Amino acid sequence: MTAQTELPQAETTGSCCGGGGCITPAADAQGDVTTVYQVTGMTCGHCEGAVSAEISELPGVTSVKAVASTGQVTVISAAPLDDEAVRAAVDEAGYELTGRA
Repeated sequence: MTAQTELPQAETTGSCCGGGGCITPAADAQGDVTTVYQVTGMTCGHCEGAVSAEISELPGVTSVKAVASTGQVTVISAAPLDDEAVRAAVDEAGYELTGRA
């Protein structure tokens, strides 16, 4: 029953993992920019939430997903973000941005 529920959804949204990497079709269609940053110091869900909350406050940011186990933070924004603004947001959360992943 789960497969039947997921199948129509996959047909509606399409596959995002073609040959060129993983981009959500909705983000690509809107012209949004996806950037992955590397952050050190995150160890748990609370850390992920703190980093996500600070980056989410930046103008133009539409989505943030932080993963403590990898240290990667994926940010979707309406336009490219200033790396120094992202660094300041991560610093405010108490962590260190080491660069783009």
